[in-house]
Amino acid sequence: MVSVVNLVLMGALIVLHTLIAAVMTRFFRLRLKTQWGYILYALFLIPLVLLVSTLVFSGVFGIGVNLGSPTAALGVVIGMPLALGFTIDTLYVPPPEEYENLPNSR
Repeated sequence: MVSVVNLVLMGALIVLHTLIAAVMTRFFRLRLKTQWGYILYALFLIPLVLLVSTLVFSGVFGIGVNLGSPTAALGVVIGMPLALGFTIDTLYVPPPEEYENLPNSR
Protein backbone atom coordinates (compact mmCIF):
# COMPACT_ATOMS: atom_id res chain seq x y z
CA MET A 1 0.00 0.00 0.00
CA VAL A 2 1.22 3.48 -0.86
CA SER A 3 1.72 5.90 2.00
CA VAL A 4 1.10 9.63 1.88
CA VAL A 5 4.77 10.31 2.64
CA ASN A 6 5.88 8.29 -0.41
CA LEU A 7 3.43 10.16 -2.62
CA VAL A 8 4.64 13.54 -1.36
CA LEU A 9 8.28 12.55 -1.82
CA MET A 10 7.53 11.27 -5.33
CA GLY A 11 5.83 14.57 -6.17
CA ALA A 12 8.82 16.48 -4.81
CA LEU A 13 11.15 14.35 -6.95
CA ILE A 14 9.08 15.11 -10.05
CA VAL A 15 9.14 18.84 -9.27
CA LEU A 16 12.91 18.70 -8.67
CA HIS A 17 13.45 16.88 -11.97
CA THR A 18 11.29 19.42 -13.79
CA LEU A 19 13.36 22.25 -12.31
CA ILE A 20 16.62 20.52 -13.30
CA ALA A 21 15.35 19.98 -16.86
CA ALA A 22 14.23 23.62 -17.21
CA VAL A 23 17.50 25.03 -15.86
CA MET A 24 19.64 22.75 -17.99
CA THR A 25 17.61 23.60 -21.10
CA ARG A 26 18.06 27.30 -20.34
CA PHE A 27 21.79 26.80 -19.86
CA PHE A 28 22.08 25.05 -23.22
CA ARG A 29 20.01 27.77 -24.92
CA LEU A 30 22.31 30.48 -23.58
CA ARG A 31 25.60 28.70 -24.30
CA LEU A 32 25.00 27.09 -27.67
CA LYS A 33 24.81 29.36 -30.70
CA THR A 34 22.94 26.96 -33.00
CA GLN A 35 19.19 26.55 -33.04
CA TRP A 36 19.21 22.75 -32.99
CA GLY A 37 22.23 22.37 -30.71
CA TYR A 38 20.40 22.99 -27.46
CA ILE A 39 17.61 20.64 -28.53
CA LEU A 40 20.04 17.78 -29.18
CA TYR A 41 21.91 18.38 -25.93
CA ALA A 42 18.62 18.62 -24.05
CA LEU A 43 17.37 15.35 -25.51
CA PHE A 44 20.55 13.40 -24.74
CA LEU A 45 22.20 14.94 -21.66
CA ILE A 46 19.23 15.91 -19.51
CA PRO A 47 17.75 12.37 -19.44
CA LEU A 48 21.17 11.05 -18.41
CA VAL A 49 21.31 13.49 -15.47
CA LEU A 50 17.72 12.67 -14.51
CA LEU A 51 18.48 8.94 -14.69
CA VAL A 52 21.44 9.32 -12.32
CA SER A 53 19.30 11.42 -9.98
CA THR A 54 16.53 8.82 -10.12
CA LEU A 55 18.94 6.02 -9.30
CA VAL A 56 20.31 7.97 -6.34
CA PHE A 57 16.93 9.00 -4.92
CA SER A 58 15.08 5.75 -5.52
CA GLY A 59 17.97 3.40 -4.77
CA VAL A 60 19.84 5.01 -1.90
CA PHE A 61 17.00 6.93 -0.26
CA GLY A 62 14.12 4.66 -1.28
CA ILE A 63 11.93 7.52 -2.53
CA GLY A 64 9.11 6.60 -4.87
CA VAL A 65 6.16 4.34 -5.29
CA ASN A 66 5.75 1.09 -7.19
CA LEU A 67 4.28 2.03 -10.57
CA GLY A 68 4.10 -1.53 -11.86
CA SER A 69 6.78 -1.51 -14.53
CA PRO A 70 10.19 0.10 -15.07
CA THR A 71 8.92 1.74 -18.25
CA ALA A 72 6.12 3.51 -16.40
CA ALA A 73 8.53 4.59 -13.67
CA LEU A 74 11.02 6.03 -16.18
CA GLY A 75 8.21 7.76 -18.04
CA VAL A 76 6.89 9.42 -14.90
CA VAL A 77 10.23 10.28 -13.28
CA ILE A 78 12.27 11.14 -16.39
CA GLY A 79 10.01 11.59 -19.43
CA MET A 80 7.35 13.82 -17.93
CA PRO A 81 9.77 16.20 -16.12
CA LEU A 82 11.92 16.41 -19.27
CA ALA A 83 8.92 17.38 -21.38
CA LEU A 84 7.62 19.85 -18.78
CA GLY A 85 11.02 21.48 -18.17
CA PHE A 86 11.75 21.80 -21.88
CA THR A 87 8.29 23.24 -22.52
CA ILE A 88 8.49 25.70 -19.64
CA ASP A 89 11.83 27.06 -20.82
CA THR A 90 10.99 27.09 -24.51
CA LEU A 91 7.48 28.54 -24.35
CA TYR A 92 7.26 30.59 -21.18
CA VAL A 93 10.74 32.06 -20.69
CA PRO A 94 11.79 34.74 -23.20
CA PRO A 95 14.47 33.62 -25.65
CA PRO A 96 18.05 34.78 -25.03
CA GLU A 97 17.89 37.05 -28.09
CA GLU A 98 15.37 39.31 -26.35
CA TYR A 99 17.80 40.29 -23.59
CA GLU A 100 19.93 43.31 -24.41
CA ASN A 101 22.46 43.30 -21.60
CA LEU A 102 23.88 39.79 -21.59
CA PRO A 103 27.48 39.62 -20.42
CA ASN A 104 30.07 38.89 -23.08
CA SER A 105 31.71 35.49 -22.87
CA ARG A 106 35.43 35.36 -23.28
